[in-house]
Amino acid sequence: MVTKEIPRTTAPAVPARRSPRRRRDGRAALLYLAPGGILLLAMLVYPIYQLVLISFYDYGQPQAVGNAPLVFLGFGNYVELLENLQFWEVLAKTLGFTAVCVVGSLALGTGLAVLATRVRAWARVPLFLAALAAWATPAMAGSYVWLFLFDADFGLVNEVLSGLGFTGMANHSWTFDTYSTFGLVAAEVIWCSFPFVMVTMYAGLKGVPEEVIEAAYLDGASTWRTTWSITLPMVRPLLTIATIQSIIWDFKIFTQIYVMTNGGGVAGRNLVLNVFAYQQAFAGQEYGLGAALGVVMTLLLLSITGLYVRSQRRSAGWV
Repeated sequence: MVTKEIPRTTAPAVPARRSPRRRRDGRAALLYLAPGGILLLAMLVYPIYQLVLISFYDYGQPQAVGNAPLVFLGFGNYVELLENLQFWEVLAKTLGFTAVCVVGSLALGTGLAVLATRVRAWARVPLFLAALAAWATPAMAGSYVWLFLFDADFGLVNEVLSGLGFTGMANHSWTFDTYSTFGLVAAEVIWCSFPFVMVTMYAGLKGVPEEVIEAAYLDGASTWRTTWSITLPMVRPLLTIATIQSIIWDFKIFTQIYVMTNGGGVAGRNLVLNVFAYQQAFAGQEYGLGAALGVVMTLLLLSITGLYVRSQRRSAGWV
C-alpha cells in the first residue's frame, strides 16, 4: 500500500511584539533625551534657516546695513558657485586634506590605544597626560607653536635636521610649497585630534571580555584572526563614532589653515572650503555667496557621514 505524504504547511511568521517593558524603556529614553534635543533644535534650526534664506539673495554689505534693497536670485548664488573653477579645486583639496587627517588620527589614536592596554600604569599615565595636554591645547596656540618649530630661520626642526647632516634643510621654508604646507597643517591637526580617538578606542578595547580572547587563543586562532573576528566587531560602534567625529572636525577646519598659511597661502594655494567661504563672505562682502557655500558644505558633510554610517550598518548586519 502506497501512502502519500501530506505536505506540511508552515504558519505565517507572526512579527514579534515589543514587550510593555521595552515600550516603557523607549518612552523613558525619549523623555530623557527630549530636553537636549529641544535645545539642540533651538540652536540649529533658526541659524540654518537664516543661512538657507540668505543664500537665495544678493546679500552684501549694502544690504546688511540697509542701504540697498534685497534682490532675490533664487539659485543664482549656487549656479555662480558651481561654475567657479576655484570652488572645485578647493573642494578637491579639502577632501584630500580631510582624508589624510582622518586616517592619520585613527591610525595614531588606535595604535596608541592598543599600546596603552599592554603597558603598565607607570607608563600609561604619562601617555594619557601627554595626549590630553595636546587635546586641551587651543587651536590658535597649537598652530603658532608648530609654526615656531618649523620656522625657516629659528625653527628647531630645521636645526636638528641640519645637525644630522641634512644640510639642504637649513633655512628651508615648510609653508611655501603647497604639499609641504598641507602636510604641516595635517600633522598639527592629527596631533591635536588623535587623543579623542585614543581615549575612545582605549575604552572600547578595555570593554572586550578577556575570557573571549583567551578562548579564541585556546582554539588556535592567531593574533590577527582574533583581532579581525572578535576585537574589531566589538569596538566597531566606537570606531564608527570616532570616524564620524573626525570627518566632521577635519572637514570644517578653519583656524589651523588660516593661521599657519596666513589666510590660505600664496595666491590661495592652500585654501580649504571653510577658509574659502570666509573669504567670499567677509573679505569679499558677498554674504549670499558665502551662505550658499555654507549650505553646500553642510549637505556634503551630511552625505559623507550618512554614506559612511550606512556602509557600517550593512557590514555589521544591522540592516
